[in-house]
Amino acid sequence: MQISVKELSKLLQGEVIGDENALLHTVAKIEEGQPGALSFLANPKYEPHIYTTQSTAVLVNRSFIPESAITTTLIKVDDAYQAFTFLLEQFANVGKGTAGVDKSAVVEVNAKVHSSTFVGALTYIGQEAEIGEKCQIHPQVYIGAGVKIGNNVTLYPGVKIYHLCTIGDNCIVHAGAVIGSDGFGFAPLPDRSYKKIPQTGNVIVEADVEIGANCTIDRATMGSTVIKKGAKLDNLVQVAHNVEIGEHTVIASQSGIAGSTKIGKYCVIGGQVGFAGHITIADGSQFGAQSGIGGNITQTNGKWFGSPAIELRQALKAGVVYRKLPELEKRVQELEKLLKEIK
Repeated sequence: MQISVKELSKLLQGEVIGDENALLHTVAKIEEGQPGALSFLANPKYEPHIYTTQSTAVLVNRSFIPESAITTTLIKVDDAYQAFTFLLEQFANVGKGTAGVDKSAVVEVNAKVHSSTFVGALTYIGQEAEIGEKCQIHPQVYIGAGVKIGNNVTLYPGVKIYHLCTIGDNCIVHAGAVIGSDGFGFAPLPDRSYKKIPQTGNVIVEADVEIGANCTIDRATMGSTVIKKGAKLDNLVQVAHNVEIGEHTVIASQSGIAGSTKIGKYCVIGGQVGFAGHITIADGSQFGAQSGIGGNITQTNGKWFGSPAIELRQALKAGVVYRKLPELEKRVQELEKLLKEIK
């Protein structure tokens, strides 16, 4: 697709500084710009690249004032990052299939699939499953019996959704994710072996949730594991049975949440963070990468870091001391030597 700077600016209600007749046909990072490409500048860290970029045009905030000469054309908008995201949403439709069910897919006779939905090759849709309007069900997806899927849902190749789970409107589930597998529930026996506890619940994923590749979300022992509206899970996140993740919480890769833990809304969780089971995390909590949380967090909007996690400012102070430990050890040894000599 090709579009002029003038047309694009009109679409974004922007202001052009430079050649409004220049043509754009692709997008690129500002540091990897090329002729015909559109880039954006939102983070001041990348400002040096705008003076050397080869991109034909760059989206910038209206407040941006260059410090030296610029050869690229600027399109000034209220929020460059949001504008660029909007453009990607409008034009990034690669890989979408047209409505209809591939002849190699298996749809049980009492399942319901809306006529506007695409179902890819070798997909299985179980008994009494229901799939709403304008969904994209890519090849090799498994949808178990009684699963309910809302409108405009995208399931990428290899997604597995076990029986009786529910997926809300506008959700995206990436390749290899498993939703509704058994929770890790085993009762210890006198002989030190374990008896499996039946996992009779389900998983409820509310609207506007995105689940990354190879995530695993376990079904509840009883009741439901719940991922609330607008939550975003990166790749390789583990959510155990009966967990509840609050609205618009974001969780980075390789984090794990043990059973029955309740995560509040608007939380920000870094990579490889671990939560113990049966705890409650307050709304707006933020956790640095590799933090370990073993107890309740009751303070809203707090920042935490470390394992075990402590308040961020304390963690940073403790880190300074930790780095000085070799030097402190050496000084202690020297003092001990002096004391021995005095004695």
